[in-house]
Amino acid sequence: MIPNHDLQNTDHALQVKHEFRSFIDDKLFPCVAAKAALTKDQMKIFVAGHLACPNDDQSILDFIYKFVDEYRHAETPFHTACVIFPSTHPIDEETFERLLWARLQALSDIDSQKYSYDSRVDSDPSSPEFSFSLKEEAFFVIGLSPNSSRDARRFRYPVIVFNPHAQFEELRSLKRFEKMKNIVRKRDVELSGSINPMLQDFGADSEVYQYSGMQYDRNWECPYKYNSK
Repeated sequence: MIPNHDLQNTDHALQVKHEFRSFIDDKLFPCVAAKAALTKDQMKIFVAGHLACPNDDQSILDFIYKFVDEYRHAETPFHTACVIFPSTHPIDEETFERLLWARLQALSDIDSQKYSYDSRVDSDPSSPEFSFSLKEEAFFVIGLSPNSSRDARRFRYPVIVFNPHAQFEELRSLKRFEKMKNIVRKRDVELSGSINPMLQDFGADSEVYQYSGMQYDRNWECPYKYNSK
């Protein structure tokens, strides 16, 4: 078996990583926080297989766990962990949304065998205080897919982005969050012609409505359930 570290350095994996960095670096890409993470070399990228396949789950968790350890000792803001699934066959937005939640559920189920939920957030996805947790670190999750209804989320492969939740709280305490949010929204409108209808003020509603990029109605129920061990 080829060590996972070596798999991340194959020509294919390196090309996928390069394409994703170029996507973030494009002048039209609206998220200034992602651009800052890229510029500071604080965007960590893992190349997995198929979004529907559980074979990479433990390797993804190992990647996230290492990221968490490094992030907790970091002194600068804007860290993000991105998992790309280039082996995924072409899928529509609805299928991506379903597979996204299935993958998050699987990762959470494995994680809960070793770690508790981050006590700073709520594990109930209907709560405004909800945030996804791995290794007792809360994450605001962003999904990208080829057929996303939002231009800013339309990458050629499915991607799950894990942004440490505490970063948003820190930016808020420094009174930098509102400025950053307004810049991102303005750039998103310039790119797509409209603001994301699912975009809520941070903490005003459950963030699960923002994870996949799909537009939901209020009858939608998040399929994720934290299964504590």
